[in-house]
Amino acid sequence: MPHLDAAYRFARWLARTAEDADDLVQDAILRAYRGFDGLRGSNVKAWLLTIVRNCHATSIRQRLRVSTTPLPDEDEAQDGYALVAEGPGPEGATLQADERRSLDLVMQSLPHEYREILILREIEDMDYRQIAQVTGVPMGTVMSRLARARAALKKLWLQQHEDSARAAP
Repeated sequence: MPHLDAAYRFARWLARTAEDADDLVQDAILRAYRGFDGLRGSNVKAWLLTIVRNCHATSIRQRLRVSTTPLPDEDEAQDGYALVAEGPGPEGATLQADERRSLDLVMQSLPHEYREILILREIEDMDYRQIAQVTGVPMGTVMSRLARARAALKKLWLQQHEDSARAAP
């Protein structure tokens, strides 16, 4: 349970919607509970995140078989700003939200392998060995993908800001 937040964050980045991430984490926790006796080693976080990743891959394969796209809920809020906030003022909150949306868009445009490696390294703060264990690729591949992912992220980020600067009057 101490790694439930990490599992949810990873699932949220993989699934891209909160509802799908909830389902993914629930499925992963059930599988982890059933397979806890088979845990070898002491790195529970990497083991749990591997289960989340595998559940995500399974859900993608299942969706491809069904090939339907759900419609968004009518009551789904576009922006979840609180009326009273202790953090930055409205302008600062808007700027932060814009940057978060920009980063989300740039991250979503990255190939899956790059996005996955970046999330595990930069957000989940896992080392190369743990990432290799979660993704099932050699550590050298993790390092090269991470370097390419960072370069691609930087290039797309700068491109997006140059485009928005040109569009501004």
